[in-house]
Amino acid sequence: MKYLFTLLVFFTSFNINAQELSGKQLLDKAIKKHDPNNNWSSFTGKLEITMTTPKNPKRVSNIDINLPAQCFELIAVRDSVMTEYRVNEDEVNVVKLDWKNPEKQLETTEKDLERAVFMKNYYTYLYGLPMKLKDQGTHIAEKVERKTFKGKEYLVLKATYDQHVGSDAWFFYFDPTTYKMEVYQFFKTEPFGKIIPNTGEYILLSENQVVNDINMPKVRKWYYNKDDQFLGADVITK
Repeated sequence: MKYLFTLLVFFTSFNINAQELSGKQLLDKAIKKHDPNNNWSSFTGKLEITMTTPKNPKRVSNIDINLPAQCFELIAVRDSVMTEYRVNEDEVNVVKLDWKNPEKQLETTEKDLERAVFMKNYYTYLYGLPMKLKDQGTHIAEKVERKTFKGKEYLVLKATYDQHVGSDAWFFYFDPTTYKMEVYQFFKTEPFGKIIPNTGEYILLSENQVVNDINMPKVRKWYYNKDDQFLGADVITK
């Protein structure tokens, strides 16, 4: 009976402490879990990421990120087409080649340049989480919620953004004991911030890849919120 009472006291105090965490406190604990040596701000590293989507050939992307130099490079191969995106501070370059005709460079457009910037923001944001939630223009909700998702209970952090950063509302799901990020989810919003149900996606994170002492999810699987339809997966393969 004494042992049972001790367990009840432990779990009761754990739940109270977790509920008392503010959003910023939870974020700090999560960052300490993923980036224990504060390496993200000076991150330089290379990743090979293989993307698979239903009914499409896989895409292999080799990514080189140098945050201190503000340099980003991505070389992606799908079928026989190789695309090189390079973003160096405000300079953007895109080169496209078809290995079936390597002597001829494929034409690039303004949309290709826009995509280069998008890819830089996309990869540095998602692989820089949860550290990127400290960026200017990000607003962390004070209240931490407890939610059950796919049968597991999480501590959930809500983030919204200045309009020039993004209009979606994001939710980050952390293990209540280890503070490991295991899910994130976003929804579209109306002009005054109200969430639009059945929009957006959720992403399941699994396994662990250590890159420059930073713990990153090795596998990300994307699904629609509205019907759980599988959209694709990103896997760190090197």
